[in-house]
Amino acid sequence: MCGRYAASRRPEDLTGLFGVEKWEPTETLEADWNVAPTKEVYAVLERPVKDADDQRPVRQLRALKWGLVPSWSKTPEGAARMINARAETVHEKPSFRRAFAQRRCILPADGYYEWVTGAEERQLEEKKGKKRARKQPYFVTPADGSVFAMAGLYEFWRDPTLPGDHENAWWVTCSVITTEAETTPLAVAPAEGPGALADIHPRMPLMLTPDRWDTWLDPTHTGVDELRALLEPPPGGLMRAYPVATAVSNVRNNGPELLEELAAPEESTLF
Repeated sequence: MCGRYAASRRPEDLTGLFGVEKWEPTETLEADWNVAPTKEVYAVLERPVKDADDQRPVRQLRALKWGLVPSWSKTPEGAARMINARAETVHEKPSFRRAFAQRRCILPADGYYEWVTGAEERQLEEKKGKKRARKQPYFVTPADGSVFAMAGLYEFWRDPTLPGDHENAWWVTCSVITTEAETTPLAVAPAEGPGALADIHPRMPLMLTPDRWDTWLDPTHTGVDELRALLEPPPGGLMRAYPVATAVSNVRNNGPELLEELAAPEESTLF
C-alpha cells in the first residue's frame, strides 16, 4: 500500500522533468517530507485547459487532494479510504474504472514510507477491520536518486451544498495505484533488515518508468487492455530501502530529517 510519502521537489524542477506546459504559481505547495492522506499533493496530468479555444490535452502540474472522491459520491467522507487503488482491479472497481479510462496522472515523490510487518501481523492486516501496530518505518526510493513517479488517478467531485461559483464547489482528488511488492533483491539493502520490498510489506506504489509516462498521461488512450499493460511492475532491482526514525509515524512531524538513514532499526523486527 501507500499511506505516507515524501515530496520535496520544487515545481520548477517537476515542470522541466515531465515536460509540463501549464502550471499556476498559485498552486505552489511547500516541500513535504511526511505527505499523509487528505493533504494536497502535486500531480502531473493531461487535459484541455478550461475555457481555452484550443481544446487539445495540455500537460499540467496541478495541486490535488490525496484521497479520491468518485464523481457519483454523495459526500466526500470516504476520501481518506480511497488513497490507494489496486492495479489488479482498478479497471473494474466502480470507484476507479472511469478515472482509469480517462483521468490518469503521475504523482511525483522522493519515495514512500512503509512500516515493516511480521508474518502474523500481515495475517491480521489482511482481515477487514484489523489494524496492526506500526513498528520500524523504512524509506523506499529509487537507488539512482531519480524521481519516484507513482501511477495515479484523479477525479472531479461537485459539492452539491455549495453554489456553482463557490471556490470550493469542485474538488479534484487523486489516488495512488499499488501493486504487489517486489521479491527481487533491493539495489541497495540495509545491512540489517529486509533484502526485498516484499520483506517490508506485501504491496507497494506502482512506479512508472519514463518510457511509460506519455502513454499513461494521454487521455486519448482509453483501451483497457492497452492501459492495463502499463500497470506491469517496473524491472526489479531499481530501489533502495533503509530504516528511518519512528518520528515519521506522527503526521505532525515534518522535515528533511525524516529521511535520514539510521545505522540500525530502532526496534527489533523479524524477517
